[in-house]
Amino acid sequence: MSSAAPVVTVDGPSGTGKGTLCAWLAATLGWHFLDSGALYRLVGLRARRLGLALDDEPAVAAAAARLPVTFTILNGEFRPLLDGADVAAELRTEAAGTDASIVAALPAVRQALLQRQRDFRQAPGLVADGRDMGTVVFPDAGLKIFLTASPEARAARRYKQLSDKGMGVNLGPLLEDIRRRDQRDQQRAIAPLAPAPDAIILDTTELGITEVEDRVRQLLREQGLA
Repeated sequence: MSSAAPVVTVDGPSGTGKGTLCAWLAATLGWHFLDSGALYRLVGLRARRLGLALDDEPAVAAAAARLPVTFTILNGEFRPLLDGADVAAELRTEAAGTDASIVAALPAVRQALLQRQRDFRQAPGLVADGRDMGTVVFPDAGLKIFLTASPEARAARRYKQLSDKGMGVNLGPLLEDIRRRDQRDQQRAIAPLAPAPDAIILDTTELGITEVEDRVRQLLREQGLA
């Protein structure tokens, strides 16, 4: 893995604001952006389309290794293309998130995607969003951030997102799904969700995105990255 390009990693569970923070970071720094969660959601979607059982580790890992995906920017947004088709809307569903958590627990799938993730590391730099970016994929990153928030706050944020889109949702099931995902991600045998020993932990339960950005801007200055 080349050390030529600097990396900022942002890890943590869903609903903590990782995606918003990373998009801001990449735009602010003018760096590349890796949404590793999108890769696992794409693997889950691909497996579903192929009719594979999500717990069939060899078959899902083979699908991950041959994942026909590219990423592009459309109207200023990071968009994943699967077999050449924009699947961003499908990846944002709760089902896609649950499938991603299931396939991400398979060691062979994680291994199949490891080098593909590391290949995103190119000049002038990379902002990497995920759950094991600072612990496994880019352990030598110059700045490692771990976002956390209470399950209740994260469920409320997701509820608002879906409600604003006119989708009928119930808060209770969202909260239970978040708790199940957390348990699965934290207890998996390979690359469990946890902050790196040298990560800066930011609890966003009571913070707005502007407050988080201000804190991260300070960290960038301290590391000589801004």
